[in-house]
Amino acid sequence: MAHASTRPRRHCGFIASLLVTLLALPVTAQQVDSSGARRDSLGRRIAGVLVTARRQPGSITAAPRITAGMLTTGAKSEVVQVRGATANVAQKVARQLFAEVPGVFVYDMDGAGNQVNISARGLDAHRSWEFSVRQNGVVTNSDVYAYPASHYSPPMEAIERVELVRGTAALGYGSQFGGVINYVVRTPDTSRAATLDVQTGAGSFGLRNAFVGIGGRLGRVTYYTYASARRTDGYRSNEQSTSDAEYLSASAPLTHSLTLRAEVGRSRYRYRQPGPLTDAMFAVDPRMASRSRNYYSPDILVPSLSLAWAPRAGTRATLLASGVFGSRSSVAVGGFATQPDTAITGVFSARQVDIDRYDSRTLELRVLQDLRLASRPATLASGIAVADNDTWRRQRGTGSRGSDWSLSLQPGGDFQRDVHFLTANIAAFAELEWHLMPQWTVVPGVRVEHGTTRLRGTLAYYDSDDTPRNVQHKFPSVGIRSAYQFANGGEWYAGVSQAYRPQLLKDVIPETATERTNPQLLDARGWTAESGLRRTHANGVSYDAGVFAMRYGNRFGLLALSDPDGTPYTYKTNVGTSQTYGVETRLSAPLGATGAVTWRVFSAASYMRARYVGGSVVTGGRNVSVAGNAVESAPDWIARGGLAVTHDRATLTVQTSYVSRTYADALNTVTPSATGASGIVPAYTLVDVHGSIAITRRLRVTGGVSNLSDRQYFTKRPQFYPGPGVWPSDGRSLFVSLGMR
Repeated sequence: MAHASTRPRRHCGFIASLLVTLLALPVTAQQVDSSGARRDSLGRRIAGVLVTARRQPGSITAAPRITAGMLTTGAKSEVVQVRGATANVAQKVARQLFAEVPGVFVYDMDGAGNQVNISARGLDAHRSWEFSVRQNGVVTNSDVYAYPASHYSPPMEAIERVELVRGTAALGYGSQFGGVINYVVRTPDTSRAATLDVQTGAGSFGLRNAFVGIGGRLGRVTYYTYASARRTDGYRSNEQSTSDAEYLSASAPLTHSLTLRAEVGRSRYRYRQPGPLTDAMFAVDPRMASRSRNYYSPDILVPSLSLAWAPRAGTRATLLASGVFGSRSSVAVGGFATQPDTAITGVFSARQVDIDRYDSRTLELRVLQDLRLASRPATLASGIAVADNDTWRRQRGTGSRGSDWSLSLQPGGDFQRDVHFLTANIAAFAELEWHLMPQWTVVPGVRVEHGTTRLRGTLAYYDSDDTPRNVQHKFPSVGIRSAYQFANGGEWYAGVSQAYRPQLLKDVIPETATERTNPQLLDARGWTAESGLRRTHANGVSYDAGVFAMRYGNRFGLLALSDPDGTPYTYKTNVGTSQTYGVETRLSAPLGATGAVTWRVFSAASYMRARYVGGSVVTGGRNVSVAGNAVESAPDWIARGGLAVTHDRATLTVQTSYVSRTYADALNTVTPSATGASGIVPAYTLVDVHGSIAITRRLRVTGGVSNLSDRQYFTKRPQFYPGPGVWPSDGRSLFVSLGMR
């Protein structure tokens, strides 16, 4: 067994000495002198200007052409203004946060407020792992090559806005099929030495939360820090969550052209899991629990450091280094809801202990250079990224028979799985934004990834030498986007880009001794294409309507095979391909005003057809074709809409959300199984009401009712974590928050 003292070490000292971030650099010729004063490119002192503007909280705009250091011209993009929103940010209610973003599927799986679990275009919403998830441009996915879930979970009270760019912009930031989500932390008021932001609230099911943020400018240093804490007893029996998060950032000009920025964020929560239900149990009481001793807790630290250099107008470079360090631990009694949490003697059974530790480091250099090509203006975005990751997975340890949180093993016990997934990877990319005409721009691009993943360790029930020990990642990916600006202010955008997803630990490691892994297992590959029209009119009407297509090849799964002597086994390999086509529309329109009150309607709807075009899965010990079947957890319709009423001192939003039915498995099983692990996930419609009122200029009360009609529903039947079966989502709940700034 590999223990801490014998843990494999990687020789990547250059990366290990840095901890990093990715920051968006504004296009500017201004410089900062040693006193902190702004000067133009000729060295002349620039007088300060204070600009005041009002942006509708929760409103949607397209991302600027340079976002988090990458080009987004021609890409499908949305920027959600979170600051000042009346949504239930304390519990991160994603259907409210992304109310005006079409196609976002929300997976409520592990306690309201713990994580944001979303997907788009029929992909898997588990911990948003089909996206490159970032904070201020810093990657927060725990390990892209072993387990790309984003366990880092900052409080939404600290977020200024969320930037979402779909998959055709994959060449610049990574090759995820879903795209990128960038959570931008609030920026401080630099006109003061310190500004205090306090929010505290309470709600149904024992919700209590508190947030304190402080930021400002001291001399040449700009800083921002926050701390938050939240606790809830949960909607279901035996459910409870506690969480806390901290953050600190500071930046300062080193010279007139060089700026240093450092930041570190930490998030931690512990969730007592009530376990899955069967459909019969859900029908009797969706708030009941099948478990009382299951716990789950990630504790993640994300430090970063960056150097931004702008030696002259039109040239910007950023050297970024970042890390994701921490653990994801659980102690639980697994199995279906039909399996009781007791032994035959009636005493509690021993729980299983699983511990992941993440040690992921990235070093990235990005350069933006304005130039002229064939007498036309252009911008070249290029860069190189080096990643060095180690996921240490210890699972199936025999834990205690107690009821509290404990990761201790029984005397003499050990982990049946004790493996390291070690990856070294280098990627280079280049995109050229070329203005062929004043109105027409094209953006061709290429990304090349090259790396190796090594699996090291032991499996007590299996000869680990029979699994892929060294996996090569070699992916040249190409794409092109285009945008055309109409004279009336509208924009046409379109693009196509290749994407891939590397094989993960769960795709490689056999679950039992009767499973085997294809030594020639391939990474999933495919492409995304999209096109649409968007415009914001002077009268306030805003829309974005587009179509998309996505092909996802080499999907991972199981086949049923037999040895020459007839011994059956299941085979982990690439089992098929899916294709998704769809339409995404967004509309926001003012209805007019009644005195000091303005009225606005909004809608965000998508229709998609996600189907397997080939492949098979194992059922009853045989391979069954799934060609023509719907992709699991991919609803045909997702529609949200509502009415927003705004006064100078108050706002009110009434929102409806509809999600059509989905299937839990690729076989498209309709009738629920006795365990609840397969069957239809019924369609559901939810109504939320939330608003705010300013008591004074600095004091505001926000509150609302989520799931007003108390609809009993669930969003998915997970096949693995947190347990196969029905996981009910929250019924009607109230929240209220008091904010002071």
